[in-house]
Amino acid sequence: MEKVKYKYSLDNRIDYGIILPVFVLSLMGLAALYAALSNDQMTKDIMTPMLKQLLWILIGAIAVVILMQFSSKMLWKITPFVYLMGLGLMTSLIWFHDENLAALTGSKNWFNFGGFTFQPSELMKIAYILMLAYVVTKHNLKHLHTIKNDFLLIGKLIIFTIPIVILLQFQKDLGTMLVYVAILGGVFLLSGISWKIVLPTIIVFILLAAGILYLVTQDAGREFLFSMGVKQYQLARIDSWIDPFHDATGNSMQQAQALIAIGSGGMFGKGFNVSEVYVPVRESDMIFTIIGENFGFVGGTLMILMYFILIYRMIRVCFDTNNEFYAYIATGIIMMILFHVFENIGSNIGLLPLTGIPLPFVSQGGSSLLGNLIGVGIVMSMRFQQDDYQKFR
Repeated sequence: MEKVKYKYSLDNRIDYGIILPVFVLSLMGLAALYAALSNDQMTKDIMTPMLKQLLWILIGAIAVVILMQFSSKMLWKITPFVYLMGLGLMTSLIWFHDENLAALTGSKNWFNFGGFTFQPSELMKIAYILMLAYVVTKHNLKHLHTIKNDFLLIGKLIIFTIPIVILLQFQKDLGTMLVYVAILGGVFLLSGISWKIVLPTIIVFILLAAGILYLVTQDAGREFLFSMGVKQYQLARIDSWIDPFHDATGNSMQQAQALIAIGSGGMFGKGFNVSEVYVPVRESDMIFTIIGENFGFVGGTLMILMYFILIYRMIRVCFDTNNEFYAYIATGIIMMILFHVFENIGSNIGLLPLTGIPLPFVSQGGSSLLGNLIGVGIVMSMRFQQDDYQKFR
């Protein structure tokens, strides 16, 4: 009877509502990756990248099991060290980045270890989430919410964000920087900061985005953006977003081909491993075009449904816990995954500009996959650990 009781208790502590969509998405990712590589004339060896992706999934699964054993107190103790280690890894890219990938992509954000590439900024997202949760929880335990104290909290959040922004600027990785902004925004909104600060901040960001779009459409505005350090390829991405077919054989070719590929899939798709439309970088940033062409609207909807289930289950964990530290961590992880999904699929279907952000659990890329699975493991630990219903002290 004791064994049966223990098994029942263990099952209740494991959130299968999170495991199932991650498992399905990973399988869909492997199938889409195989289709992308099979139809890429430049790829002669399909099995090696497939095995690498499968290996990263296994490593991530092990990380999930390990992280489920971490209590909130353990996470609290290691957070400052994890943050500093993450900054150290990102800083080391100044001297030890992969020269070949930097020349190919223009970004200095990868290590290369015997053919395995690794991107520290992906794991730094988790360290950043933990640090923001740490800062907000510690601040709220000591201070009441007044306008003065809220600005003090904002100052603390900015202090721990600035080093990452500087390092990402060196790496020339705008897409990843946007993910960090989304994480900061999610924690900022949940931290209890007064609406008198939150509302003007949202308005400023909306006006800033509208202003940038206006400047892009004006010759004088473009000159101003160039003087501010904006690159030509960044403006070209916005041009391709506004009119994907204005230069379908040049700068906007990737966006135009993505729309054609997804549209050609129709309702049910052309069938697995049938690729008649060429889309560059299809195995990573543009992998949703494989889903759209092979499996059509139904396949794309199923994938989006899996993400909805995953995010919903994570939100449930966030609301169920009475642990403030856990709540901020869950918020950051939810925003990280949600922004990846929204930006990647949005850019593939022409809703948003291309930024080079991978699709969680689906796109090729070990460091991104591992970072997302680590996030899943931490959220699952909130349900698994017995102290997740106790207020953190």
